[in-house]
Amino acid sequence: MEVAPDTWVIQATQGEGTAPLVVHMNAMVIRGAEPVVVDTGCPVDRDRYLEDLFSIVDPADVRWVFISHDDVDHYGNLHEVMDACPNATLVASWFLCERLMGERLDVPPTRWRWVGDGESFDAGDRTLVAVRPPLFDSPTTRGLFDTKTRAYWASDCFATPVTQGTAFVEALDPDEWAQGFATFQTWNSPWVSMVDPARFAAECRRIEELEPTTIATAHGPTIEAGHVARAFELLRAVPTATVPPQPDQVVLDQIVASIP
Repeated sequence: MEVAPDTWVIQATQGEGTAPLVVHMNAMVIRGAEPVVVDTGCPVDRDRYLEDLFSIVDPADVRWVFISHDDVDHYGNLHEVMDACPNATLVASWFLCERLMGERLDVPPTRWRWVGDGESFDAGDRTLVAVRPPLFDSPTTRGLFDTKTRAYWASDCFATPVTQGTAFVEALDPDEWAQGFATFQTWNSPWVSMVDPARFAAECRRIEELEPTTIATAHGPTIEAGHVARAFELLRAVPTATVPPQPDQVVLDQIVASIP
């Protein structure tokens, strides 16, 4: 789905057709003068992800592969992408590389570029800035802001579960969006209940002052311009949101009992 000029979200979902709620497993690609792959999807979706990615951009043209953090649903096809894209540089951070080295990082340092929170890199016709979102589940997390299109990749932040794969939040019922938004943020970043709301609001303003016109997230529909202001309202309210209970052993027993 094209979500901004020369900017596509590669959409995948988990649970569609088998669960009452669906979680997106999205990635993004910017097809500018120096094309940028933003996160590399889940291994389980590898074939479809690579097919979608390379239908948008030729592997030989890819210059940058930005990984927002070290969860497998964000770097799951990193090696396949780097192998297919001989001219690409991995954009990460020291800490992200250190953590991936503990598991597997078969990309030589000669193909790395370290970009920390608040730092930027030049992608030919645009400057891309790594800006950490207010909520995250990994200390390596950095979002990515495109100064040309004003599109912001928020990694796990701004996400919401849905009943089926959905392109944009405008398709959601407003109340269901608000409820799902609060649920995802509090479950994925449970520490948010311990923060000072005023300090958290300042972190939200850090992103808001970038004036993003589009917010793409790995785990929900894209937030288009007409809904960005509402998204920040929902985000600022998260520290005091009521946290719904997660499925417990009773639910697991029901699942097991339903298995033929």
